[in-house]
Amino acid sequence: MATTTTASGIYEQLGVTPVINARGNNTVLGGSTPSARVRRAMQDAERYYVDMQQLLERSGQVIADLLECEAAYVTPGAAAALALGAAACITGADSDKIGRLPDTTGMKATILLQTPHRYHYQRAVTVPGAHVVEVEPSQLEAALGPDVAAVLFPAHLDGAPGTRSLAQVIEAAHARGVPVLVDAAGRIYPLEKFKSYTRAGADLVAFGAKYFGALNSSGILCGRKDLVAAATLHGFIGFETVAWEKSFGRPLKLDRQSIVAVVTALQEWFEMDHEARLAGYERRLQAIASELQGAPGVTPSIVRNDGPSARVLRLAIDPGRARSDVASIVDTLWSGTPAIAVGRDGDAAITVNPATLREEDDGLVAARIGNLLL
Repeated sequence: MATTTTASGIYEQLGVTPVINARGNNTVLGGSTPSARVRRAMQDAERYYVDMQQLLERSGQVIADLLECEAAYVTPGAAAALALGAAACITGADSDKIGRLPDTTGMKATILLQTPHRYHYQRAVTVPGAHVVEVEPSQLEAALGPDVAAVLFPAHLDGAPGTRSLAQVIEAAHARGVPVLVDAAGRIYPLEKFKSYTRAGADLVAFGAKYFGALNSSGILCGRKDLVAAATLHGFIGFETVAWEKSFGRPLKLDRQSIVAVVTALQEWFEMDHEARLAGYERRLQAIASELQGAPGVTPSIVRNDGPSARVLRLAIDPGRARSDVASIVDTLWSGTPAIAVGRDGDAAITVNPATLREEDDGLVAARIGNLLL
C-alpha cells in the first residue's frame, strides 16, 4: 500500500482518483505503463534534440524490419494511423489532392466496410474526408466501383459469422486495384499474427503501440512503401517539410521520446519470452482465484485468447446465489480509493486482466473483490 500511496501523490495534488487497472490497455485509463527499458530510452532521447524527419524515417525502417514489411511510420495512436492511411489511399502522393483534404470532391473517397463489421472506430477513416459505405458481404465485388479508395477491415472481427475473411477481401479488392486498410489495433500476439497482415497482402495496417508497451498516444502504420510514404506526407512532419502547409495532419504531432519509445518497446516485445510472460499471468490469476474460493455463486475460469488480453480471469456471477451482482461489483470497486477498474462481460461476469495490473496490487484486488463476494 505504501507504493500505491506514494505513486498516487501527483493525482492527489490534482484532485483526481488514482486507478488500479485490472481491465486492460484501455485508452480511457491511460493505456499502458512503459517498462524500465523503455523509460530509459525516453530519458536518453531527452539529452539531445533531433531532426524529426530523420528520426521518423529511421524509426520506420527499424519497425518495418521487425514486422517484415515494406515500410512503417510512427503515429499518435492506431486511430491516427487509420486516418493517415485513409488519406493516403485517397490522394496517393498527389500534392494538389493532399492540399484539398478534407474536401474530397472529385476524388475516390469511399471506403467500404462489410455491414457485420460495423464498429465504433470506423469513424477514424472519415477524418480526412472519406465516406464509409457499409455493404453486405455478398455485394462486396459489386460495390468496388471507381469511387472506392479502400476497403476497411477490422482484424478483431475476422471470422465473424456471415462475413468475408481477410484473405477473401484482399483477393476481391486487389482484383479491382483497391487497397485494403486493416485495423489490427491490439493484434500483436502471437508474434506471427502480428506480422501476418502485411504478409497476407494487406496494403496498410494500423496498430496501437500501447499494446506492446509504448505510450498510450502512439501507434504504427505499416505496409506498402508507396502508401506509407503518402501517409507520411499527410502527417505533421509532412506539413512542416515536403508537403509544406498542405496536409491535414499537423495536429497529429509526436515528440521524439514517443517515437523512441515505440521502437524500444517493439524491440523488447520481439525479444521477450512470451511463454514465461503468459505463465506468470496464469500463476497470478490462479492466486487471485484461490483467494475467492468458496464464494457462493461465483465460478472462476482463466480465459486464453490471442491479442492484448491473452490471459484473463473470468468470474462468472450467478445473480441468484452470489452476494452481489456484476453491476454492483464493478461500481463498488470503481468508487473506492484507489479505484479498481475491472472488465465486464455484460451482466454475466467480471474479468481481471493482469497485463496492466501491477503484481504488488494483486492482493488488494483480490481482497476488495472478496469483500463483496465472500
